[in-house]
Parts: sequence; structure tokens; C-alpha cells
Amino acid sequence: MTTSPESEHPIKAYGYAARDTSGSLSPLTFSRRAIGEKDVRFKVLYCGICHSDLHFIKNEWGITKYPVTPGHEVVGVVTEVGSKVEKFKIGDKVGVGCLVGSCKSCQNCTDNYEQYCPKQVGTYGAVNFDGTRTYGGYSDHMVTDEHFVLHWPENLPLDSGAPLLCAGITTYSPLKYFELDKPGTKVGVVGLGGLGHVAVKMAKAFGAEVTVFSTTAAKEKEAIEGLKADHFIISKDEQQMQAARGTLDGIINTVSANHPIAPLLSTLKPHGKLVLVGIPDKPLEIAAFSLIGGRKLVAGSNIGGIKETQEMLDFAAEHGITADIEIIPINYVNTAMERLLKSDVRYRFVIDVANSIKAE
Repeated sequence: MTTSPESEHPIKAYGYAARDTSGSLSPLTFSRRAIGEKDVRFKVLYCGICHSDLHFIKNEWGITKYPVTPGHEVVGVVTEVGSKVEKFKIGDKVGVGCLVGSCKSCQNCTDNYEQYCPKQVGTYGAVNFDGTRTYGGYSDHMVTDEHFVLHWPENLPLDSGAPLLCAGITTYSPLKYFELDKPGTKVGVVGLGGLGHVAVKMAKAFGAEVTVFSTTAAKEKEAIEGLKADHFIISKDEQQMQAARGTLDGIINTVSANHPIAPLLSTLKPHGKLVLVGIPDKPLEIAAFSLIGGRKLVAGSNIGGIKETQEMLDFAAEHGITADIEIIPINYVNTAMERLLKSDVRYRFVIDVANSIKAE
């Protein structure tokens, strides 16, 4: 007999969930576990809407089990802590990103790469170690193992900082890992959306010379004047792409739509790196010579570990980095998803959870 979401755990919770591949979100009463000795319970204040949420609620990746309550850019305030919690106390501002569990014993976990743990537990739509499903931040409260809870810097805004828990770490981590974080490094950013605009801010804070690639000419003013990028290239313009050949040390490619990779590779210097953080649904087409001819690298990167995510939040607070957001109530979420599908947001929706999710 299948246990209902409302009866899995003893503590009642309220949120919004999708129940089928339409992706339509509506109120759901479910349940959260009683806190264990290392758990932190917190009231959700804000939750960002990630493009992954849209894919997931529509089961576009073929892994969704319904009902699903999305949200992995979650910020809140601690209301209860377990008896052996050491890092948090009631009243602390906290964040939870894309992970709420891992084995803590494999080499990846030991090396602070929990995002590559074979037993990682996603913040929503995953199976936890107790066999129950995880529910995300489109909800009134959460309970999380303290290892996966992040301290929120005092001077980082809660609302516009929330998307950094996904978009921030997704762009910060590859800049660091692939050594594109040195002052004067020439970095390209492909796409100027939720991920791309944060990538520009992160790269500029590291002291990089930043070139934005976009198919939309109208975004040039936003890129140069708004985000302080150094250069803007319309990626469909062969003349502009030709002029950029061999000029970049690395590229962070945030685009999830299918697009040609070869023109981007041509803009890299020898030994340059093209790092994918967007997820196109078709395989890439890459000519071997385009890599061999300059010892170029095509790589991927997926969020970051907990230690690095905390480092990213502290870096963002120090450098005044936040996402550009539009705050919405939860009852606007379906319209927000429709707009997100059309890229009609500059650049991230954030749900005002505390003021709009109420017990039914």
C-alpha cells in the first residue's frame, strides 16, 4: 500500500506541487519528518525558480515521480534544531541548495564534491535514505541535515541572493576549477539568462575580461551597461565571430537550447576550455580537429559541493553579487513558468514563500 505524502511523516507541511506532466502546480498538503539529532528545521522565506524546476515538473528528463514540489534555491530562518546540531541555532538565516543528502563516506564526499556522490539526494523529487521522497522549497518549511544547510551572510539579501544557491554555484564552481578566476583572464559567457547574467557578475568580480555571446542583439545594452561586460558578440554574426577567433581563455556555456559548438570553440586560444553548464537535449556535434588543433577542452560542470557553495555565498556577499529578480506570490507560479518557457523574465523569478503559502 502506497503511503500518501500527508502521512509519510508526523509534521504537516504545505506547498505547491505538480501532479502530472502538464506541470500545473497547485496546493498540496504533505508532511516533513520530526527533526533528528543532526537536523535543522527552518521556515522558508524565499525560493527561486530554476529552469530545472520547469523541466522536472513536466517530466522532460523522464525521472519525475508525482506529486513533486520543486525548489532548490531556498532561504529561510531556523525554527528548531536537533540535539547534536553544532553549526546552527534558532533564528539563524540559512540556505539550502540542490542537495540535501549524500553518503558522506565515498571519495567524492571526502573531497567535498557531494554533487558527484553516487548516492546523492536531491532537494526535491528524490528518494531519501529513509525511503521517503524529498519535497523542495515551494513549501512553508523544510527539515535538512545540518551538513547540507548553509550559513546566510549577514549582508547578502535573502530574496535576490536565493538564486545563487543554484545559478551562483553553477557558474562560480567552473570558473574556479578551470582556473578562469585569475584577474585579466579572458572569459566568454554564452547566453544571458538566469545562469548567464550571474556568470557575468562572478567573472567580473574575479577580475576577468568578459565577452557575452547571445543570439539576441537587443541584449547588448543589458550586457554592457547593466552587467558591465566588456564585449558583446551576436553569435549568429559570422563576421563578429571571425573577429573573436583565438581570443578567449575559457567559456562558460549556459545555454540549454540546441546550438552549434564549433563556432564557439574557434574563439578559444590554444589550451582554452569550453565548459557546459546548460543541458541541451541533443548530443553535441564536435569535429575532432577543432579540439586537437589547439589542445582545446570541452568539459561539463554540475553545481558544487557544500563547502564550495558556502565559499561562493561569502564571495557574493563580499562583492555585492545578487541575481536580478522578479518577486512573485506562489499563486502566480504557473504564469511564471509559462513566462520562463518564453524567456520572459529578467532574470530570475523568486517566490515570496513566507507571505504567500498558507495552510489550506
